[in-house]
Amino acid sequence: IIVAKYCDHLPLYRQEQIYATRHDIAIPRQSMARWLGLAADWLRPIYEHIHTGVMAGGYVQIDETPVEYLSPGNGQTKQGYLWACKRPGSDVSFTWATSRAAACLERIIPADFTGTVQCDGYAAYPSFANRSEGRITLAACWAHARRKFHEALEAAPQQAGWLLLQIQHLYRIEKQLREIKAGPQQRQAVRASQSRMITDRIHRALTRLKHSRRVLPQSAMGRAIDYTLTMWSMLTVYLEDGRVEIDNPACGTIRPTAIGKKNWLFIGEAEAGQRSAILFTIIEACRSRGIDPQTYLREVLTKLPTLTNKQIKDVTPAAWAKSQQNVHQRKAA
Repeated sequence: IIVAKYCDHLPLYRQEQIYATRHDIAIPRQSMARWLGLAADWLRPIYEHIHTGVMAGGYVQIDETPVEYLSPGNGQTKQGYLWACKRPGSDVSFTWATSRAAACLERIIPADFTGTVQCDGYAAYPSFANRSEGRITLAACWAHARRKFHEALEAAPQQAGWLLLQIQHLYRIEKQLREIKAGPQQRQAVRASQSRMITDRIHRALTRLKHSRRVLPQSAMGRAIDYTLTMWSMLTVYLEDGRVEIDNPACGTIRPTAIGKKNWLFIGEAEAGQRSAILFTIIEACRSRGIDPQTYLREVLTKLPTLTNKQIKDVTPAAWAKSQQNVHQRKAA
């Protein structure tokens, strides 16, 4: 039931129909919902271990996606958010909140976190960072800036097209660095020698366009210029730190929830949001490692009642994948 909903995106009412019509088994969706709640409670220590690991490296990418949830007594839905936090090369963890306020970040990001947070231009991030007393540096996402110029391409094909070409050069450099599996130091050196001159060229062009008064501020091109110049100090953080990516692929990790929303439309209630966050996190940790989530969950949920808190680290998807690899290697030998 967990895998069907959070991996295959089948809402509970459809699962109820499938069990009834194909297997002649009556399982009310209310029972399934209770089981999901119990499973999320059991899996919470693993979820917390994953979230702690995501926040442990001093660099995290964050994005959020709106999700509707039922508002009891009103006969309507309200808007909540699933916040995705990703540590490049590691896991992604989801956190549920009924708002998009900066206060949500205080619950998501540990109080002792020091490092770089990569995000979009939403005002909650600067508000949160300003209260960190210099512990947090914000890095922006070039994909967001690129999207702004792509939206302006039809109205200003020459200007937007040239800027998109320059951004493409930046991405081509990053592609080459990935192909050679460059480490942080090499990435920083290459960016300093190659990417820096391109970003300087982009900044000069944007400044010249803004002061020329040939671009209307409220046009698509004007908004793209203002956005990019406003975010400039954050957009260039990746040039100074080889760990930081050029854009924020945490956006990509939200896609499974976006696909699911088309099927299940909304979350049953606000309290169920964190349950979904926990289960999405576990499923995504399995998917990213090529683990069959049903096999993993069946084994782990069987073991969990006998484990202590100190043993939780041994049954995370990362640890389970490693143990399975060791088993296959022994069999091959």
